Formats: sequence, C-alpha cells, structure tokens
Amino acid sequence: MKYQGGEVGRVFVVRFEEGDDVLGGLTEIAGREGLRAAAFHLVGGMKKGRFVAGPEREEMPPIPIWREIDESHEIVGFGTIFLHDGKPKIHFHGAFGKRDVVKMGCLREGAEAFLVLEAVILEITGTTAIREMDPESGMVLLKL
Repeated sequence: MKYQGGEVGRVFVVRFEEGDDVLGGLTEIAGREGLRAAAFHLVGGMKKGRFVAGPEREEMPPIPIWREIDESHEIVGFGTIFLHDGKPKIHFHGAFGKRDVVKMGCLREGAEAFLVLEAVILEITGTTAIREMDPESGMVLLKL
C-alpha cells in the first residue's frame, strides 16, 4: 500500500443536462480549470453508457466484461481525476438502476445524461499522484 496526504482545494458543482457527454464534460472542466487531482460524485440520470463489470478471469492482462446502458437509469457513484501524460483521466465506478435491476461497474464510454445529472468535484492539492500505463495489466493506473 502507498499513500499521500493532500488538501481539498476548490469545489465545483456541475449540472449536466439532457444528452450531455458526462465523461467528456468532466474531462473538459478538469482541463479548463487546471485540475491535476480531484475526486467527484455523480447523482441523477443517465440514458447511455458503456461500462466494465469486472474481468472475465483473474489473470493478466484482464479481459473486460462490457455492459451497456441503452435507456434511462438512475445513477450514483464516485470517481477520481488524475493526469495521464499531462491530460485529465477519469476513473468512475457507479451503480446504474432501472426498476428492480441494478448494474454496477466502471463507466468508460459514451455516457449521456438523462434529464439532469449532478456532479460535485473536489480538487485535491498537495499530491504528486498521476496515472501511468502499467505494462502487466495494460491499464492506466494510479501512481504515487
């Protein structure tokens, strides 16, 4: 285990509206505001998105199990933003529910807001954390 201390800097409140690109919007805000490290929460509605619900097997490199959201779902979750090659990289895990079915996973592509989706972004200052390509897993992982 490795860890670093930091402090909470600026706080941003975001309202995504119908059809907004959620991952693209978070990346845009992080770039525009010069966020090097941040944590965020999402709550609201999403109507599209692709997420990973674990690896096929516990081996390296992992083969992802892809799932899709193709209609409105309630969403709640937590994510982080750290720089990878000087650009903001999003990592978000959430629960996506519709009626009595709840799916959970790492949202990776094509996330579109439904009606309203809210985000609260907390800047983290005083850390050197970044994302870096891990050759064993083939994934971009946190490096302290």
